[in-house]
Amino acid sequence: MDDKMMKIGEMARFNRVSITTLRLYDKVGILRPCYTDPETNYRYYSIHQKARLDMIQYMKELGMSLGEIREILEKGDIQMIESTLISKKKQAKEEMAQLKLRLGAISRAIESVERFRKAPDCGMITVEYISHRKVYVMHTDTNFYEHDISVYEEILEDLKENLINQGLPQVYYCNAGTIMRREDFLNLKMVSHEIFLFVDDDFPDHESVRRIDSAMYACIYLDSFDDEPEYAGRLLKYCEEHGYTVCGDYICEVLTEFNVFDSEKRSMFLRLQAPLRFR
Repeated sequence: MDDKMMKIGEMARFNRVSITTLRLYDKVGILRPCYTDPETNYRYYSIHQKARLDMIQYMKELGMSLGEIREILEKGDIQMIESTLISKKKQAKEEMAQLKLRLGAISRAIESVERFRKAPDCGMITVEYISHRKVYVMHTDTNFYEHDISVYEEILEDLKENLINQGLPQVYYCNAGTIMRREDFLNLKMVSHEIFLFVDDDFPDHESVRRIDSAMYACIYLDSFDDEPEYAGRLLKYCEEHGYTVCGDYICEVLTEFNVFDSEKRSMFLRLQAPLRFR
């Protein structure tokens, strides 16, 4: 037997792979030992097989499966290598896009937790500058202010289904909100037929996507879905008492949800907002 032959353990250590990996490559037929002792069943590899092992490891790093590697090595077709690499490039781009969406969602979740920790107490009214936001809006025939939170849950499920049916990223399914027309808010007519999700600037262009311009907002915070009409009235009274002009639609934003603390109902921390123009 050639002096440059190595047992499977030596081959594994020499190439910094596991014995299990070499056995797997043997099983799937992409790197077989060049000699197997019939008496001991020991596997022996030639040092010259390192080049093929390096190629296999390189192809794995490019995202190829063992099945794809086996087919390429068996056929030795350079066009197949090129077409496989083109496919892997497309796949990598798609994965990068998904990771970018996930990173954005993680960042938004961190911001939500931070806002919750630092938010004013329930009932406190503030005037805040809020930068422009991008929202995905769905119209509903139901005015959920006429119903309890169970109907709101049904509308949220419709919103999720709407995203799925249109092939849009579900990672945005959080931080929902509702919109009430300015005239209805000024008359405290609790009517809303629009529910939305906050999305980022990379969200695909769509007819349901809308931009909310930056503005100074009168805001009030609360932690109960059922208390919104009362707190909306407090917010409007505050604007009137300070001579502020409400210049746009009222927004109810779910700043964050912590259902890990309560499995019986949706736990929401809300910020009611009215855009202002100062006289």
